[in-house]
Amino acid sequence: MEQKDIDAIMQKVAQQRDEIVLKMHLAKAEAKDEWAVAEKKWEHLKTKTPAVAREGGESLKDVGAAVKLVGEELLNSYARIKKIIER
Repeated sequence: MEQKDIDAIMQKVAQQRDEIVLKMHLAKAEAKDEWAVAEKKWEHLKTKTPAVAREGGESLKDVGAAVKLVGEELLNSYARIKKIIER
């Protein structure tokens, strides 16, 4: 094997490595952004739902519908985060 062949292999490996590092960094940022949005929804759901249900200001049916909607949004967000992480 000649030096130029070794250099070509090293260049190809370095390029592939750099591409992977960049993709991992971008995926990490994307996952963090998605997580931040999901956490806000989770905190809102976790803190507001019990209080609203106890106060009875809204019917339990309305609270249940809201919980279901936000819960489904959170599950979808978590699925997207999981896909990002597993790429």
